[in-house]
Amino acid sequence: MDRLSALAAMRWQMFRHSIETVRGRLELLSRILVGLLFTLLAVGGAIGYGAAAWYFVSRGHTQYLAFLLWPILLFWQIFPIMASAFSESPDSSYLLRFPLSYQSYFLVRIFYGLLDPASFVGGFWLIGMTLGVGVAAPVLLPGAAVVLFVFGMFNVLFTQMIFIWVEKWLVQRRTREIIGVLFFLLFMSIQFIGPLANHYGHGARIAVAQIATRLSTSQQFFPPGASANAIAGMQSLEWHSSLASFLLLSGYAAIVFWLLSIRFRAQYRGENLSETGGHEKSKTTKQAPRAGWSVLGAPGPIAATFEKEIRYLARSGPLLFSLAVPLIMLVFFRVQGTGNHAGFFARSPSLVFPIGAAYALLLLTNLSYNTFGGDTGGGVQFFFAAPVRLRDVLIAKNLAHTFVFAVDVLVIWLGVWLLYQRPVIYVTLLTLAAALFVLPVDFVAGNVFSIYSPKKANPGKFRQQRAAQVTVLASFALRALLLGLVALVVWLCREYGNPWLAGLILLLLAGCAFAGYAALLGRTEKLALERREVLIAELGRK
Repeated sequence: MDRLSALAAMRWQMFRHSIETVRGRLELLSRILVGLLFTLLAVGGAIGYGAAAWYFVSRGHTQYLAFLLWPILLFWQIFPIMASAFSESPDSSYLLRFPLSYQSYFLVRIFYGLLDPASFVGGFWLIGMTLGVGVAAPVLLPGAAVVLFVFGMFNVLFTQMIFIWVEKWLVQRRTREIIGVLFFLLFMSIQFIGPLANHYGHGARIAVAQIATRLSTSQQFFPPGASANAIAGMQSLEWHSSLASFLLLSGYAAIVFWLLSIRFRAQYRGENLSETGGHEKSKTTKQAPRAGWSVLGAPGPIAATFEKEIRYLARSGPLLFSLAVPLIMLVFFRVQGTGNHAGFFARSPSLVFPIGAAYALLLLTNLSYNTFGGDTGGGVQFFFAAPVRLRDVLIAKNLAHTFVFAVDVLVIWLGVWLLYQRPVIYVTLLTLAAALFVLPVDFVAGNVFSIYSPKKANPGKFRQQRAAQVTVLASFALRALLLGLVALVVWLCREYGNPWLAGLILLLLAGCAFAGYAALLGRTEKLALERREVLIAELGRK
């Protein structure tokens, strides 16, 4: 306990020292603003979940609480991936430098999991449900509190277990390829739902209804259903059924706890995940030097830095997985839009591609607004020591980010074609013209924020890639302004009956944006040279 108290005191002192600088105060302000947003989401959701729980329990349909717990479970697991710009877990690797026992290390890691935004919001929703059950049936309040507490702890452990095991799998090339193939097969199999349903007609709808009925029955054997059945058993005085469901829920939590402890213990013992193999004896045969990439006739420093960035990004399994998030969202909304109640995307398929491209731009935040974040461990100092201009380094990094964005947009375009319909040529060209305008402005701001507010990033871990919080908020504000301007131009041109004029206007704006980008490169380079000590100190620290 003394060691944990000392660790907490150290963290408090670090926080006090951090707010003594202007950057630290801005970071604190941004965290307060984001915290207020999450608090509104948590409190509003808690009120809604509490009202829904009160309604189900008061009407005697306590087993329907499972319909409330399933969204909480999905939110708890999916939100940290979808909102990677806001979701962050403190770097726990420094804990291994202290003489902590494994039990203390494990407790601190679990405590960090409780600080996650998803845990904060999900915990409030569960508290709202508990209060709703208690208002409807006060006698159920103690039992419901215990059941929902175990359900919440299961989610906390399950989230960390998923991330820590997926990070281990994605760091290995073979398992990364297997996961990619499985995802591709899952994505392609979605395409057969619509044709099969249309081909078999009424029989397919009956089969889908039967499957839905079976799933509704079998869901009671999963954590949300087991939690709802445990509370329902208390209300109907079926204590054996309630106890069995609670033990099933506790069993899930115990299994997740065991799987998580395997990875925590491996990290505690010094495991260092890497694709590289062990040390091999040097061979007598010399290999011929390999030529670098040729990037559209770019000078050597730009081509070399571009190759370095792409190779680093290609080895980051979490980053590659996060770039597939827009495609996952398309699949999710496509499945949600099937049936009689079509979703927004199904009713307006022409907007799917522009919205997907905008979301891909948001996912680029951790790269473009923390462009030196991956050059940790002293790597950033080589840019200042090497005989290259820093403007060439910035150009190469921005080209690499553009390449990543272009690949993501291409995948989204193919996904829209397969899942909805082929994007209209006018919409596609207009989206590309808007991207040509937004990207240069976004890169200028990203380069400046990367210099003023650098943050060490770990490309091998999901929760340690985020840029500084104040940078994220500034990037969202700038993009909202740019995308709002694009939407205004398109709307005005459509109102005046000349929609193709919007493309020409956006291309003119893109030309101005590229000219501004080129003109500001020199000032950005000078700014980086002036703040090189800050960059090296921030990114090179252990």
